[in-house]
Amino acid sequence: MGSITLENVNKSFGEVQVIPDISLDIRDGEFVVFVGPSGCGKSTLLRLIAGLEDTTKGRILLDGQDVTKAPPARRGLAMVFQSYALYPHMTVRDNIAFPLKMAKAPREVIDQKVEYAARTLNLSSYLDRRPRALSGGQRQRVAIGRAIVREPKAFLFDEPLSNLDAALRVNMRLEITELHQQLKTTMIYVTHDQVEAMTMADRIVVLNAGRVEQFGSPLELYKQPANRFVAGFIGSPKMNFVDGAEAQKHNAHSIGVRPEHIALSTTQGAGTWSGRVTVAEQLGSDTFLHVDTDGLGLVTVRTDGDQTFSHGDAVWLTPDTARIYRFDQAGNAL
Repeated sequence: MGSITLENVNKSFGEVQVIPDISLDIRDGEFVVFVGPSGCGKSTLLRLIAGLEDTTKGRILLDGQDVTKAPPARRGLAMVFQSYALYPHMTVRDNIAFPLKMAKAPREVIDQKVEYAARTLNLSSYLDRRPRALSGGQRQRVAIGRAIVREPKAFLFDEPLSNLDAALRVNMRLEITELHQQLKTTMIYVTHDQVEAMTMADRIVVLNAGRVEQFGSPLELYKQPANRFVAGFIGSPKMNFVDGAEAQKHNAHSIGVRPEHIALSTTQGAGTWSGRVTVAEQLGSDTFLHVDTDGLGLVTVRTDGDQTFSHGDAVWLTPDTARIYRFDQAGNAL
């Protein structure tokens, strides 16, 4: 079992309040991602759950038991950090086995659990190597293996892929998702990358200045954002926002439309908004056009990768009226 409940959790450092008041209910076996911009409190919240930081107010429950004052070792959680934190003089086998040796587990139990973790993470052929002989992705898998052998109630990942290059990030993202399917253990994953959040999570917690803006499935956040902050944070490229008279036509203080929900035409006058291309990002499968529109400012459009555009090309844009998001003056969805 690995359900985690936060009841009105609050964290302050002196006079500075970084977590004002958060309540969450994370189900057993769920993969939950904490996402938000730098400084939003996502890593602090993870450390509160792990017991590495003391809560100022509120309660943290694991499987219904209050562990708010319990030390990290008593919580039955395993944390994987951004830095691999491997012992350079130890082999992969000894690094993975280290927490079991510290717990004075029997030799046969240690061997059995290390072999299982190595098979699960495709590390069996690397057990006698030292960390310096491994790639970044392999080192991160060793760090995960060290967590697996503890058989925790939940895994806590604190931006574990930040030190990897783009290709390795994608591979490790898939491996961690597959690992979750195999182990069926609760996982909480912290990242600032909304693409990681969208592709990995069962549910996503969007944080902003220590507050939960929305907690829901990836598609819920994409299709039904609670406010302008979530709408602008979830989705790549980010949502376009328009204020003023154009928004008032839709009885809103501001409106939002995603780049993929805007039709593009090069035919004179064949669109709602007119403008000129400033930058064309050609990615092969897609092209992202940044268009300087008349009176609305810069608008990003996602179009077919086969189309070719140059700086200064005249284009006409038509937003899908069924997919326009409306927000009030406070930024809440209407």
